[in-house]
Amino acid sequence: MIRRLLLTVLVAGLLPLAPGRAEEAAPAPAAAPVAAPPETARQRWERMSPEERQAYRRKLEAYQALPEAERAELQARLQRYGALPPERRQEILERWTAFRALPEAEQRELVERFARFRELPAARKAQIREAVKEVLQASPRERARYLENLRRWREMSPAERKAARARWREKHGADK
Repeated sequence: MIRRLLLTVLVAGLLPLAPGRAEEAAPAPAAAPVAAPPETARQRWERMSPEERQAYRRKLEAYQALPEAERAELQARLQRYGALPPERRQEILERWTAFRALPEAEQRELVERFARFRELPAARKAQIREAVKEVLQASPRERARYLENLRRWREMSPAERKAARARWREKHGADK
């Protein structure tokens, strides 16, 4: 998952820099005059340090080594990303940047949790989305209480969790 996500971002940054494509990547002439023309792929490339260039070459080689089907999928994702409104692209970029700033162990944990989430039935996913929405809309005090409960829940053993669920069901009369 991280590999695909990373490669999607990589493709977004590298396609204009692929050998022989720098001229193609030059932006189309602007309809209205602007203060300074946008930087071309060639200008970005020339501004890079030798280490940055080598890193991009390695990433390009990794991309080119992918099976054709995977490259096509990444290109389709890139096209969908490019078709999004600028605000949504900015939001995605900010979330990706925040994700990449996390320690590697936390990144792995998030990817694993997301993979488990994707495997859930649609009804359970909707339930979780609604719960997250409630937490996000809660007051800071309620949110802090929720996060404290979540911390305590995570510290419980499976047996303690089972007992807590049974107590809750008994108290609330739930048959789930």
